Amino acid sequence: MNSHERFSRMFAHKEADRIPIIDDPWGATIERWKSEGMPDGVDFRDFFDLDHVAGIGIDNGPQYPVAVLEETGEYIIRRDSWGVTTKNWKHAASVPQYLDFTIRDPDSWRDAKDRMAPADNRINWEHLKRNYPSWREKGTWILGHPWFGFDATHAFVDMTDLLMALHEQPDWCKEMFDHACDLSLELLGRVWDAGYTFDCLFWWDDMGYKHNPFFSLKTYRSLLKPSHQRAIDWAHAHGIPAELHSCGFVRQFVPELVDMGLDALNPIEVKAGMDSTELKSNFGDQLVLHGGINAVLWGDLPAIEQEMTRVVPLLKQNGGYIFSSDHSVPSSVSLEGFRFITDLAKRLGSYS
Repeated sequence: MNSHERFSRMFAHKEADRIPIIDDPWGATIERWKSEGMPDGVDFRDFFDLDHVAGIGIDNGPQYPVAVLEETGEYIIRRDSWGVTTKNWKHAASVPQYLDFTIRDPDSWRDAKDRMAPADNRINWEHLKRNYPSWREKGTWILGHPWFGFDATHAFVDMTDLLMALHEQPDWCKEMFDHACDLSLELLGRVWDAGYTFDCLFWWDDMGYKHNPFFSLKTYRSLLKPSHQRAIDWAHAHGIPAELHSCGFVRQFVPELVDMGLDALNPIEVKAGMDSTELKSNFGDQLVLHGGINAVLWGDLPAIEQEMTRVVPLLKQNGGYIFSSDHSVPSSVSLEGFRFITDLAKRLGSYS
């Protein structure tokens, strides 16, 4: 089977030859693997014989001027098209450090919103024209990526300001969630109508941290749920499933998401308190589970072998499971360590 066939079987809650196996190593992890023998110019997915996934993104931002403000051998400070200034370390597996924001209140948001209008130049048509035929020929599972929600918003509004605004300025928050969602779906609709169809609508919206969500179920229902529901409905109207990536502890939202028709949940972050086997027991016939393998253990091969042997046979039952870590693969994982893990996933995830 190719990747498209495996994913299709999982989303139909049916067995395949094996479960799909994918992951996202940090840049520093790829650097380490190259130093340990992985050739330059080789896709790590081909090197380890993993499944292929491609994404179709759009630009729904205000398109502020981009600038590199400082660069050294260790880091780069740049201002992006959302007006956010970040510091990124070049050789470390870490998230960026946020230094400054252009959008800080309803007035500065309105200026950004005025710049966020649908236009064909927000779609990278040349990239699609160049790559889409080979994706389909190879049997790649293709994702359409909208960019909206709490997580996307705190990427361009300071996190503290946004959390305060959820309670003090909820209408502003809802307006940001709704506008980014609607513009995303409008642009992805243009991609679809041009013949570049995709297999799943996948978006990122981290709603939790360790053992707790960032906001209550009541806040979710009033401010964020409407845009999530529109995304799910859009996907289903186009005959494809909808998958949400939401890091942290989001267990209290799961029944709501299932009732809304969400088809898949990722990454099921174990270290934050999520329990993939409990979710499989309670929602496995409705919800595809993607992830749930504790990234903290990946540098300890005996520990990760024990954990995978415990959970993968349960998670793969009747399909509905995609193997990956519950976060990006850290640079503590060696080339041979990752090979051990992915080979083990192939054995444990086989249906033959």
